[in-house]
Amino acid sequence: MSSSVHIAGLVVPEAVDTIPAEAAAMYPQLSFRAHGIGLKSLSTAGYDEAIERVVPAAQSLKGQGAQAIMVIGTSLTFYRGAAFNRTLTESLSAATGLPASTMSGALVDGLEEVGARRVAVVTAYSADVNAMLAAFLRECGFDVLALRSVSVAKHVGEAAKMAESDILHASVGAFEQAGNADGVLIVCGGLRTLDVAPLVEARCHVPVVSSMPAALRKAAQLAGASAMLPAGYGRLLSGAPAISIGEVRS
Repeated sequence: MSSSVHIAGLVVPEAVDTIPAEAAAMYPQLSFRAHGIGLKSLSTAGYDEAIERVVPAAQSLKGQGAQAIMVIGTSLTFYRGAAFNRTLTESLSAATGLPASTMSGALVDGLEEVGARRVAVVTAYSADVNAMLAAFLRECGFDVLALRSVSVAKHVGEAAKMAESDILHASVGAFEQAGNADGVLIVCGGLRTLDVAPLVEARCHVPVVSSMPAALRKAAQLAGASAMLPAGYGRLLSGAPAISIGEVRS
């Protein structure tokens, strides 16, 4: 299939079929399809109401030619724990016959690939959702040494309005609080982190894994496309170690 167009299907939390802006920035050679499920709030009640629409959305994406399925929405896939995330992934593959993953699964894969086990975590979630995330990460074998929110987003779209400078400040603060973390994890698909992650790596000198870039990278891999980006995007995306602050892309 090397000469064919690679198509990745994204189940997205919005009510409309919105393709994340990072998709074209990271993989202009890859074609994306999106199907929205209308997540109403970043809460257990919101997740419970929306989760039943995930598999039907994936089936619709297959009908649009998708060759792989990625569920965009980290908290939507970790809130019931690691076993539920695995079961959901298996259900997606069974229902579509396609390789599938979730944003939570992509984060776990990313942390394992860069060798990070002791993590400082930054989110856009409430304390209740942060507690669910910490439980999920511990179930997956990670030590959560520090966990803080940039700010609290209650609805889909709010996290995208948070300033990159605030994400950077919170990430460095969480790393310093952790003491001996070997990675920084930025969680929430709405947070714009493509340009922030290399800045955090340059400041903290440990790899950074974040929701949207990790998920799109995994989607590209599952669809059979090359997922490697040029140097300057951080260790997970470009395979390069953290670089000095003066060398980061402007």
